[in-house]
Amino acid sequence: MDLPSSCKKKLLSASEAVKKIKNGSRVFVGTGCGEPQSLIRAMIQDETIQDIIVYQMLSFTFSHYINDPNFLRRFQLKLFFISLAMRQAAFEGKIDYIPAYLSEIPELFYSKTIGLDVALIQVSPPDKYGFCSLGISVDITYAGLKCADLVIAQINPNMPRTFGDSLIHVDDIDYFVYKEEPLVESIPQKKNKEIIERIAFYINQLVHDGATLQIGFGHLPNAILPYLMNKKDLGIHTQVITEGFLPLFENKVITNKKKSYLPDRAVASLCMGSEKLYRFVDNNPMFYFKSSDFVNDPNVIARNDHFISISSALEVDLTGQICTDSKGYLFYSGIGDQVDFIRGSKMSKGGFSIIALPSTAQNGKVSRIVPHLSEGAGVATTRADVDIVVTEYGIADLYGKSIYQRVMELAQIAHPKFREELINEAKKRHYIFPDQLPPKKEDLIFIEKYKYNYKLPDGKTIEFRPLLPSDEFASRNFFYSLKETTIYYRFFQRKKVFSREMLQKEWARLDYKRNMTIVGLLQIGRNKRIVAIGSYAESDISPDYAEVAFVVRDDMQNKGIASFLLGILENIAKENGYKGFFATVLIDNTKMIHVFKKRYPNAKIQRSLGGEVEIYMDFEDKEY
Repeated sequence: MDLPSSCKKKLLSASEAVKKIKNGSRVFVGTGCGEPQSLIRAMIQDETIQDIIVYQMLSFTFSHYINDPNFLRRFQLKLFFISLAMRQAAFEGKIDYIPAYLSEIPELFYSKTIGLDVALIQVSPPDKYGFCSLGISVDITYAGLKCADLVIAQINPNMPRTFGDSLIHVDDIDYFVYKEEPLVESIPQKKNKEIIERIAFYINQLVHDGATLQIGFGHLPNAILPYLMNKKDLGIHTQVITEGFLPLFENKVITNKKKSYLPDRAVASLCMGSEKLYRFVDNNPMFYFKSSDFVNDPNVIARNDHFISISSALEVDLTGQICTDSKGYLFYSGIGDQVDFIRGSKMSKGGFSIIALPSTAQNGKVSRIVPHLSEGAGVATTRADVDIVVTEYGIADLYGKSIYQRVMELAQIAHPKFREELINEAKKRHYIFPDQLPPKKEDLIFIEKYKYNYKLPDGKTIEFRPLLPSDEFASRNFFYSLKETTIYYRFFQRKKVFSREMLQKEWARLDYKRNMTIVGLLQIGRNKRIVAIGSYAESDISPDYAEVAFVVRDDMQNKGIASFLLGILENIAKENGYKGFFATVLIDNTKMIHVFKKRYPNAKIQRSLGGEVEIYMDFEDKEY
């Protein structure tokens, strides 16, 4: 469509167009990288325009003027999310923050709870049918323009054309300003590379092939994306497409083929990145841009099976409460999309959410896992909503866990130097038992190499990993699930009670080198349950030989689990300087004796007093 000939009266200069804005108007401005820069500048430069209230989701251009007293006398900014560029202004009280779920912001406009007189937007040139595209900014922009009495659009040839709810006809726009200029770019800073790599290492374990992902606002979630390059057929349903997605699209890691809802389409609401990303999105039918009240609706999100939400936080308290939008009394970012996607993922079949954050802030001076949120900090996500928390020190699964269990899960992924302090504070608040032992003051990243998988004949998989302090409750349940005979074979007594003291001592003595315990976990529903435990420990016989023992749940026996577990323990023991195992076994425990002799056919077996045999096994003497 040729605008000069078909819409001649609507085509104005920027300075002419903004004169249509009356004093006292409530003006909506398009979001983030899609904001109409020329219209914003023209409005600010026109000194006759006074007492304007501006509503915007993410603001960049206004940040160049926010410290000008004259600007502050004429304009009042009300933002739904505080961008990095506006953060200092927020700290200084120069802007007003509206806390709201992204899914609900459009309804604030439609219901006239927030009335709009003018909408300033940016669009692509119209096609031959007269349709312009909102391009990379549909989010709340679509609702904003629909609800404003006056719509002024900057036409920019650099704005991509996108599919979905992005189209608006020239008849629905009151005035046009043609101005070609580069779009705002948003390239997150790369920082804390080592921490990011370690957090990404754990998240990679949680993200499975074929999952549908949401990646939240912020540099950390975006920085994690390149570390998912080994995945297959990921899908996307997210608020914002950022620069980190681009390599995954280009390398066909993201295909959207396995999505249960809107397959083959990457569903999003806006796009923020580089010119290269904007050109990739341009006229690309893979991308389906919808309004925030659709993209962020938990009921819509839940239609995606195996949905994983990945977002960040400023701090997490020991009960699982999450703060994302403020540092104490200082507003820092926004409610954004976190709660919408966390609740949607919880309703998704096989879905869950991940909160990722570094364990410390201020160059390691303070812990981000805290006994209680900072004074003034807002609870963006409640303790009942949180599933999984990840730091560079591990994974804390809080789903369905008690306060006591949450404390132990979170303390063990806190920075080592803060773990004892966190446990002591938890004791003061009666979250845990007074005699609770704290997790070790050690970086246990090295035990990640001691993780193994064993596939059962029925196709299920048992995951093996070292025992952790947070396994105390699961260990208890495991031991109480065993038959009396199995317990007798393991402990040489008819043990009736597996006390907290006993279980704490089990993991407290572990150094994961000279003393090691491995647990086998089977996925049952949403949770993983322990089905096998194996240990070796220093013995009095010789510093070169460790005493070994293990037990498998009764219904899981005769499936090769014990033999596999013995192999794991041997590999770890050899790495830590041992040359063989020693075991004491009841003489009628023929199954256990068979496991040992099968692997070590030349094992030395000696009869001892009390119906027991002692078995000596050299690692060099085994069947492969």
